[in-house]
Amino acid sequence: MRRTKPERREVKPDLEHNNVNVQVLINHILKKGKKSTAMRIVYDMLDIVQEKTGKDSVEILETAFKNVGPIMEVRPRRIGGATYQIPMEVDADRRLTLAIRWILGSTKNRGGRSFAEKLAAEIMDAAENQGSAIKKREESHRMAEANRAFSHFRF
Repeated sequence: MRRTKPERREVKPDLEHNNVNVQVLINHILKKGKKSTAMRIVYDMLDIVQEKTGKDSVEILETAFKNVGPIMEVRPRRIGGATYQIPMEVDADRRLTLAIRWILGSTKNRGGRSFAEKLAAEIMDAAENQGSAIKKREESHRMAEANRAFSHFRF
């Protein structure tokens, strides 16, 4: 086990919108070092969202992340030979990471079209509290609520 926690790396804001969350999304989409491709996908997605809603696309993206990010999650803890699912609050960094992970996962499961269009549709759904990423968050909250009896085992 680690003695100390590693330092958090500082993420610099993206070039076009000067927003850290947009850059974090680009970094999550990044595959095999193709950053320019990931940037093109995200910026195309933001343009599509801007066109379809008529509102600021970065604000809609922030709303989607806020809506999808879970407040509570369960973590396993082994006590006396039994493993209990203990509900814990989620810190802000993990909340953003889970939100992005769930949005991208549900985007990949959508059918047809380009990835930018699928991502735009998922972001717009998440901003309106709909879609499969929101279902994932609700499932996480249900698990935490169901295991509330074990909350006294917190670590």
